[in-house]
Amino acid sequence: MTRVLVTGAGGMLGRDLVTVLGTRPDLKVTAATRADLNVTDRAAVDAAVTGHDLVINAAAWTNVDAAEADEAAATAVNGHAVTNLAAACATDGTRLIQVSTDYVLAGNADTPYPEDAPTAPVNAYGRGKLVGEQAVARLLPDTGYVVRTAWLYGAHGPNFVATMLRLATQREHLDVVDDQHGQPTWSYALAERLVALADAALAGHAAPGVYHGTCAGQTTWYGLARAAFTLAGLDPDRIRPTTSDRYPRPAPRPAYSVLGHSRWAAVGLAPLPDWHSALVDAFHSPAPPAPWKVA
Repeated sequence: MTRVLVTGAGGMLGRDLVTVLGTRPDLKVTAATRADLNVTDRAAVDAAVTGHDLVINAAAWTNVDAAEADEAAATAVNGHAVTNLAAACATDGTRLIQVSTDYVLAGNADTPYPEDAPTAPVNAYGRGKLVGEQAVARLLPDTGYVVRTAWLYGAHGPNFVATMLRLATQREHLDVVDDQHGQPTWSYALAERLVALADAALAGHAAPGVYHGTCAGQTTWYGLARAAFTLAGLDPDRIRPTTSDRYPRPAPRPAYSVLGHSRWAAVGLAPLPDWHSALVDAFHSPAPPAPWKVA
């Protein structure tokens, strides 16, 4: 039986990973929440990794603006903790899938970033996540996988789609930025793709390195908000376009977070679906989360 450790199992992506993995009778899954495992504690990480064939690290500091205010603390979780995990995996002969972010890129392109694009993070969050990516590449050159994702939404935890639908009950109109481009990605669909990559990795069919785990296509936050309103039975014209300079944030955001997905085909796996079809699936999933139930 294959033994899999999921770190960050209490978060939005982590909970979806545990759900997807739980459908597999051939896997023995250890779900480690933040309360169960402090990933910044090297000794605790060593003990947790021992005996597992694969680790999927979904533990992360995800508050981008708070990272700008305390970069050392954010990097401890997003960077140095990944070093701990990679070192433990190297010692134990364990494969590692590290969930990373588009924020390791500069965000100033006008065509999708390939997996081997030069990194150039523009904020503390991205710099910390890059430390984690570099640790995987350095310590696990043959058994380490980095999957960059972006614009995640899902059933568990705060996210943009849930926020928009909550605000719909409080305001008649919402002004949403229309000058940041990206790929909204359903966390459950990403979890399914991560498990498929894990299968390929364990079978020796997937080369190590960087993969891009975002939905296909592209839109803006304004476009995503309108699509969510439409699916929720709300008037999308309640969403009004605006520009990022109207909403200054402590951490700068990349203007273009569209990623290419060519490496999936190289290992015989399909990339994630188009962002809009995934959003439709999220709204029509068998057990839709409370944020969808607003109409």
